Amino acid sequence: MCMGSKCKKYNKEYYRSLKDFLKENHLQHQVEILKTECTDRCKHAPIACLQPQNIWLIEFGEKEWKQNIEEFFAKNY
Repeated sequence: MCMGSKCKKYNKEYYRSLKDFLKENHLQHQVEILKTECTDRCKHAPIACLQPQNIWLIEFGEKEWKQNIEEFFAKNY
């Protein structure tokens, strides 16, 4: 998750919600969340990337964030 100055104002909250989601679904030991410095994609903030599928989430709101995370983990875990 990008934690550059523009993304951080969104991703700080999304980081916490992802940690809670992983804990609620007993995935906290299978999934690692990495905070990165600026990804140099500020005009598309916020930015997050799901690996190893290389799925980039850009310009998302809370609704899209939750939907993407739930779909990703339903397919992959």
